[in-house]
Amino acid sequence: MNKVCVLGSMNMDLVVKVNDIPRVGETILSKSFEKIAGGKGANQAVAAKRCGAEVAMIAKIGKDENGQILKDKLIEDNIDVICF
Repeated sequence: MNKVCVLGSMNMDLVVKVNDIPRVGETILSKSFEKIAGGKGANQAVAAKRCGAEVAMIAKIGKDENGQILKDKLIEDNIDVICF
């Protein structure tokens, strides 16, 4: 089995869905709001794991709810996580 260690970013993607792109100065309401674990490093770690590699991820994350969600998502995907 191949081994991969990713040193990279982990970010919380905030996705807001709207019917139309707002015009300059216009305020609109969203249809929905979703938090999705992401970041280039985290995405690469998940992709390597799905290809069958043994994966570890090293990243700096916040000590807040979003940081915990990011860490938990990678653990859920069986990726070893080292966070600072």
